Amino acid sequence: MLVVRPIAAADLPALERLAGGAVPRLTNLPVHRDRLEERIARSRQAFAKSVECPGDEHYTFVLEDLVRGEVVGTATVRAQAGAQDAYYTYRQETLIHASQQLNVRREVQTLALSHEVSEASLLCAYSLAPRYRGTSAESLLRRARLMLIAQYPERFATLLAMAFPGYLDADGESPFWNSVGRHFFVRDYEEINTLAGIRSKSFIAEVMPQFPLYLSLLTPQARAAIGREHPDHEVALAEMLGEGFQRSRHVDIFDAGPVIKAERERLQSFRRAAWHPVRIRPAHTLPDAEPAMVANQRLADFRCVVARYALSPTGQLMLSPEHAEVLGVEEGRAVLAAPLSLPGGEDPATEALDPGYDEGEL
Repeated sequence: MLVVRPIAAADLPALERLAGGAVPRLTNLPVHRDRLEERIARSRQAFAKSVECPGDEHYTFVLEDLVRGEVVGTATVRAQAGAQDAYYTYRQETLIHASQQLNVRREVQTLALSHEVSEASLLCAYSLAPRYRGTSAESLLRRARLMLIAQYPERFATLLAMAFPGYLDADGESPFWNSVGRHFFVRDYEEINTLAGIRSKSFIAEVMPQFPLYLSLLTPQARAAIGREHPDHEVALAEMLGEGFQRSRHVDIFDAGPVIKAERERLQSFRRAAWHPVRIRPAHTLPDAEPAMVANQRLADFRCVVARYALSPTGQLMLSPEHAEVLGVEEGRAVLAAPLSLPGGEDPATEALDPGYDEGEL
């Protein structure tokens, strides 16, 4: 049985393993013991404190395999991406150069340094052990964060964002970084990525040019990488687009990976979630039903599992004693449930290839 719960101090060794096993290495999950210890402490403080509006809280979760007694995944929500330091991205823009005398009008694509995403809540720092990839554990860990946000909306922004790792070539090099950032930092992508994880990305504003970058002046390889996700994250991106996120005009400042965003109330996990009182029944007597994410009503003791979405004629969610024990709920207590599967329609993988930029703020 798998359960998503808040991280604990004893999870540090597992968090180190997951940070080291992330593909590619993540800026927001550095392989640095002190920073990971700090992450755990900040998360425990965030879950314990009273919050009326989002600030500099970091909520870090782990996925635990209770049969193995092992932590096998982690994911985080930053309540406000730029609460402490501005969260920098590049925003894709179009400039028009025109001359009536020469009868010339050209639209030129540019990238402009931006910190508009700073106000959003950021879903980040996701890493899962290899043997669980391609299973329901992926969706549970990725989307259980939404079940907490749905219960405690005052702690998070109405706008949610996710930044996906960008495209790297066969040698692990970032074509975008080599064409842009390397000229200003004179450091390899891997080195600057590690440095940003240990410190912060705020130093970008001190060194990177403040003027727009003209895409026509970049290498063809760099232009092709803009808004393109790392191959290992294609499935994750497709799922979150199916959830209701949209591609934005923003990309990562290091590798130009895509940044997606959504008004939280428009997400499937919010729209399809429902509260149900619990009825506990032996597992072998439960009717067959589609799987669902089921979460309890606790904050510091938040738990989310995958269970059957089996309802009684009176609307009670029928849970096995094992699931009820993991969730810490008794019969009659209410739990929040949302289908694990996303609605049919357009293939998320196809949708992921369509830029489909939203014309709103981001």
